[in-house]
Amino acid sequence: MRVTRNILLAAVLVMAGASLACAADAPDTHDAHHAHGDHDVSGAGGRTVGAQMPPRLRGMLIQEMMALLDASKQMLEALIRGQNDVVARNAQNIHDSFILEQAMSDADRQAFHDSVPHAFIERDQAFHELSERLAEAARAGNQPLQRKLFTELLNACTDCHAAHATDRFPNLAVGAQQHSLVPE
Repeated sequence: MRVTRNILLAAVLVMAGASLACAADAPDTHDAHHAHGDHDVSGAGGRTVGAQMPPRLRGMLIQEMMALLDASKQMLEALIRGQNDVVARNAQNIHDSFILEQAMSDADRQAFHDSVPHAFIERDQAFHELSERLAEAARAGNQPLQRKLFTELLNACTDCHAAHATDRFPNLAVGAQQHSLVPE
């Protein structure tokens, strides 16, 4: 029961943060400034990934984040109900959801790599690999492993926001550096 309560708490926190972030996500002149490549993607400057992207790429990133949020909500509900097929489908959708990758032109790809630190790309790849492991656990009907991997997915979201979206999630910058969202 404690694991389910922790999963619910983590999911609510992540979903609330993402919802607030989307509501506050209005383009500004800061985006135009960084769209011209006039930024530092190393050190602290690399922490605000979305703000450093050209507006088109930032829009695609937001679209992907919203798809991830929706899939996470559906998985949470399915985990609580023991619906392995729904968990598997949504986890696979997350794995396959490289909206950025699928929609980018060669010029977009170059702009993307110019605007994000390598650590962001590594985190994104690890996140999508983790979702594939979750899909496999769901297809195998292994519910304890599904809950464990779903918690890891939530922690990955929070850790990425703390590392690369400190402008949008300033409260995560301190907390996630010290502790994971859900204790292991």
